[in-house]
Amino acid sequence: MHNGYKGLNAHLTVTNNVCTYQNCVCHTLQRVCHNYFLKAKKEHMFVLINQKTDNMELIINNLSKTYSNGVKALQNISLEIPTGMFGLLGPNGAGKSTLMRTIATLQEADQGSIKFGAIDVLKQKNELRQVLGYLPQQFGLYPKISAEALLNHFAVLKGISNRGERKNLVNALLHKTNLYDVRKQNLKGYSGGMKQRFGIAQALLNNPKLLIVDEPTAGLDPLERNRFYNVLSELGEHTVVILSTHIVDDVKELCTNMAIINQGQVCLQGKPLQILETLKGRVYKKTIEKTELNNYKENYQVISEKLFLGKPTIHILSDKNPGDGFALIDAELEDVYFSEIFNNSNLKSN
Repeated sequence: MHNGYKGLNAHLTVTNNVCTYQNCVCHTLQRVCHNYFLKAKKEHMFVLINQKTDNMELIINNLSKTYSNGVKALQNISLEIPTGMFGLLGPNGAGKSTLMRTIATLQEADQGSIKFGAIDVLKQKNELRQVLGYLPQQFGLYPKISAEALLNHFAVLKGISNRGERKNLVNALLHKTNLYDVRKQNLKGYSGGMKQRFGIAQALLNNPKLLIVDEPTAGLDPLERNRFYNVLSELGEHTVVILSTHIVDDVKELCTNMAIINQGQVCLQGKPLQILETLKGRVYKKTIEKTELNNYKENYQVISEKLFLGKPTIHILSDKNPGDGFALIDAELEDVYFSEIFNNSNLKSN
């Protein structure tokens, strides 16, 4: 059992993730036995976790969380999230970050369940962490360390002990996130987009089967946002990726499945193209004067407003042609989002 060496009365067994090494002839052999056990246990746990996540689907059932100040952050959230890019849309304060932190095992829920394959996330936190990559909404970096050095440090913390393997992995992730050419540069000189891409690199160190990214494109310029889209799009081919955002374009560009959450509740879940069909022939547009805006809000279901050449352009939802200069337009995902937020807010206020 010890690389072919049989010491006097030495005995090592590895069963059910338990090792017993006894009566080894010397301290050196004890260390060999213990190292053998650690390797065997790590490999065995990897197989067990892989078996538990072969069916890669995240199922959330009746999840609720109320904070000590009385805020109901989550109210009976139920979602089914398959392999691929899943967009979780909602305004600031909707409960998205609370949900992401709960899935990432960083805080407890009051009730409900979360299953990832055969892993019970709320009870088997360590097993979930073995296959989890997480990029929080806000994270700190050591400013006087290079990206290469810090990523290497994180790899050590994640248990990648072989130096050659670690170097190859770090270089591959720096290439994937388009940071290789600036790998020697201290992180304090990185732009916001570069820091976000570094965040993705550290989240991928353990080759996760579940990746959570919380508001990843907020504050990024259009070029950096597109670079970030490209990285996430590639990852979503074989991984469950949850993209939590209040930016509709993030979901429109990337996600094959989505949900809208507001005030701690799921308003809508489905495929973006199918959801758009529900608004077909019901969205109308008109450019108005600023002084007319309140009047239109009182008489129509205004779901969005934006300025065009200094004048408000409104979108309304109507089952029939409202006339009055409105023009029928093709619904966009933004119209779906605002209509659901509008309806949900009205229900809450009634």
